[in-house]
Amino acid sequence: MFEISDGQSYFACLSKTVRSLPFETIDRVGDLLLDAYENGRTIYLFGNGGSAALASHFACDLGKGTVDGTKKRFRVIALTDNVPLMTAWANDSRYEDIFAEQLANFVQKDDIAFAISGSGNSQNVLNALKCARDAEAITIGLAGYRGGRMKELCDMCLIIPSENMQIIEDLQLSVAHALFTAVRRKLSAENLSKFASQGI
Repeated sequence: MFEISDGQSYFACLSKTVRSLPFETIDRVGDLLLDAYENGRTIYLFGNGGSAALASHFACDLGKGTVDGTKKRFRVIALTDNVPLMTAWANDSRYEDIFAEQLANFVQKDDIAFAISGSGNSQNVLNALKCARDAEAITIGLAGYRGGRMKELCDMCLIIPSENMQIIEDLQLSVAHALFTAVRRKLSAENLSKFASQGI
């Protein structure tokens, strides 16, 4: 394990981990997001703590940041954003079901359930993935360490190869930004191509 004792060693660890990221898997996840966009499928994002913040952030990027002179929009929702509904399910049912119960109202076949977890072992994330699989949705995970139990419930799991939670969270945000940037670029290129073919 890389020992971190100061700022320089932290960023040395971060740089080392960057070189080990699963870049091919990142690109394949980007393709799945584009396919969901093209086919009008919904993307559901969820996670706890810092992962909840990233779920909201990524939903904002995909939902607003990809709007580029087209009426077609990403259908994306962060299940972390409805605080009254989350607390209602936590209070009246179980905290472990705060995401699964929200998904059960909406998720359909070929939608995307995008789970974010540092450890990959949060029970409410696992329960939501099981709900999504029952609905024949596509399950994607963004995890750290070795993927935890989440890995087995995902059709595709992006794992940040680190044992340090702060490094994991830093690079989960970077992966989300990489996905968003690549997706936005491809959508912009498609729109330019359409305009050119129509003589606009």
